[in-house]
Amino acid sequence: MADLSLVPEIDRLLTEAGSCVVPMRWSHGRFYLLDQRLLPQKKIWLSYDSCEQVAKAINDMVVRGAPAIGITAAFGMVLAAQELEGTSSKEFKDAFEQKAAKLKAARPTAVNLCWAVEHMKGLVKEDMSQKQAALILEREALSIWKADVEANLAMAQFGQALLPDEAGILTHCNAGALATGGYGTALGVIRAAVKAGKKISVHADETRPWFQGARLTVFELMMDQIPVVLNIDSAAGILMKQGHVQAVIVGADRIAANGDVANKIGTYSLALIAKAHEIPFYVAAPTTTLDPNTTTGDQIPIEQRSASEITHVAGYAVSPAGSLALNPVFDITPSELITAIITERGVLTPPYESAIQKCLS
Repeated sequence: MADLSLVPEIDRLLTEAGSCVVPMRWSHGRFYLLDQRLLPQKKIWLSYDSCEQVAKAINDMVVRGAPAIGITAAFGMVLAAQELEGTSSKEFKDAFEQKAAKLKAARPTAVNLCWAVEHMKGLVKEDMSQKQAALILEREALSIWKADVEANLAMAQFGQALLPDEAGILTHCNAGALATGGYGTALGVIRAAVKAGKKISVHADETRPWFQGARLTVFELMMDQIPVVLNIDSAAGILMKQGHVQAVIVGADRIAANGDVANKIGTYSLALIAKAHEIPFYVAAPTTTLDPNTTTGDQIPIEQRSASEITHVAGYAVSPAGSLALNPVFDITPSELITAIITERGVLTPPYESAIQKCLS
């Protein structure tokens, strides 16, 4: 039997941390995701029993956020093993790797997806039966989930120490409980600062085209009763100039070996504006988001999604029929614009290449 005692342990950690929402569940061999496309208007849980369904959920944005995608991919690998019940060891290994390849291709930018798939693949040995593999993978997926929650809690403490006792914090996209195993990276830092008694107010970018800031970040912070104001993405400059922002904190989908950061489109512009106003720009991410095999941000693949996500909002056209649109989902923020990278192992500062090597060694 897999060590399902980890499920109540994860629940305990999140309850003690005061987590407002958890985006995933695992019960009786099925994986469940809170459909983030419908929040905050509807809270709908979707059930998955195949690896292919999980890959589609990742691609369709049912789940998003690099750590949450990584955890989801781990459970997708568990389902892949469960689906192959009755196969021989050789048949199982071949079919399992085919399913893993499809899952890995669901979204190209977030390194946690690739990391989780490769990590889970590495646990399956040549002579291992399907039943053995399924049990080992289930236990490991739960361990990955638990480790993510623990990492979030640790980085939150490291990060909150960087913030002044009273501050306006600007954040982009959603790097909260919904983007992780249930607590948050950037929002975890904010939650920990508030819990420490600091007077924190948040400016949340709406984050086009999926409005993760408007729908998800504001939703989470309001549930936590943390003061938050929604602003359009292009308001960052005026907010900083008027003195409303004392720090910027974002998450990350991949961090290259030199400290370049891939994050939601608009992050690069935000970092440039923060630099111009001499405002610290922090990135909060677990060590699973660090990618020592990618030398610089130029090597990180940038996902391009459908133009319809730009030309339409909630199914309604906002531009003329037939208009062209570019929809890169991420951009690259150069390391020289980043004040510090907050991880569960401590705060990394320039020079990032040596700091990242030391962190991962």
